[in-house]
Amino acid sequence: MAYSWFKAFHIIGFVVWFAGLFYLVRLFIYHVEANQEPEPARTILKNQYQIMEKRLYNIITTPGMLVTVAMAIGLVSTEPDVLKESWLHIKLLFVTLLIGYHHYCSRLMKKLAVDECRWNSQQLRALNEAPTVMLMVIVLLAVFKNNLPTDITAWVIFASIILMAVTIQLYAKKRKRDKEKLEAQIGQVVQEQS
Repeated sequence: MAYSWFKAFHIIGFVVWFAGLFYLVRLFIYHVEANQEPEPARTILKNQYQIMEKRLYNIITTPGMLVTVAMAIGLVSTEPDVLKESWLHIKLLFVTLLIGYHHYCSRLMKKLAVDECRWNSQQLRALNEAPTVMLMVIVLLAVFKNNLPTDITAWVIFASIILMAVTIQLYAKKRKRDKEKLEAQIGQVVQEQS
């Protein structure tokens, strides 16, 4: 019975954790893009994003991570032989990378707060896809365990990364075209009024 409770709250924990990680970097993107706004909007937006980032990180994301890790320890305590399984070693490697990513987000958040972040919005969009890849690997390992078809999995993950990169590039081009179109329309209106 304890195993089922640990497993249920482990799943709840990682859903909360990933939701927080996905949204946190999205806030970083908006925070960086606020620099393009005129004053006073720039300051207002940046202050609001900073508040939202801190609350999300401290009230949702970090507790989600702690519940995930605590429940994983509970799961292992009910079945200690699982520590001998190679799939779990690989999963733990990816969880360790994810914890590193979590803490790196804290570092980025602090840099954003003092205007020292050197990441642009497109780079942050790419960074935002890292937990997606880690989630895929972690879930596939948890489901398939030692029966994970590594060749197919590698191709699926590689294709997913390529798809994400292409999508980010296409979105950047669309945003650039939309901005140019808007500037042209504004220029046309100003010219007509002159």
